Amino acid sequence: MEIGEKLRELRIQRGLTQEDLADRCELSKGFISQVERELASPSIATLKDMLECLGVTLKDFFSDDSGEKVVFQPQDMFEKQDGNLRITWLVPDAQKNSMEPILLELGPGCRSYTLPPLEGEEFGYVLRGQVTLVTGKSRHKLKKGASFCLHPTATHYIENTGASPACVLWVSTPPSF
Repeated sequence: MEIGEKLRELRIQRGLTQEDLADRCELSKGFISQVERELASPSIATLKDMLECLGVTLKDFFSDDSGEKVVFQPQDMFEKQDGNLRITWLVPDAQKNSMEPILLELGPGCRSYTLPPLEGEEFGYVLRGQVTLVTGKSRHKLKKGASFCLHPTATHYIENTGASPACVLWVSTPPSF
């Protein structure tokens, strides 16, 4: 484990300079620099003081378990079927994240739920079929391989205007589904 590198990352995450951390720990800026570059090793007591100033316990610092899941299998995903509309949430509990990716599958003539204007962005990519993106009074036809990016200032939805099923990868930030 690279102690210095991990200390540096924590310091930067908290918006502190080496001098800020040194002042809080009553150490020299040079010593902080040496520790971060693995040129010096702090004693356990000094490390504990540094971590306390960074708001981290020794246990958490040395824990290899980040607790954050980054890979999701189909069995982790949540699916909702509403007639010819199927929504698959690709990342479980995405509401806690900045973005929410979903897979939207629409049968012929089917449309997604109408979404209100929001402060954020939405991106979509048509994986299969043909859809129409409706934003306020504007209508945009998209075929397989086309994408859209919008800052929704009006109600909006997607409808399948083709004769075969359509599938759209839709990512919104902040989460809106």
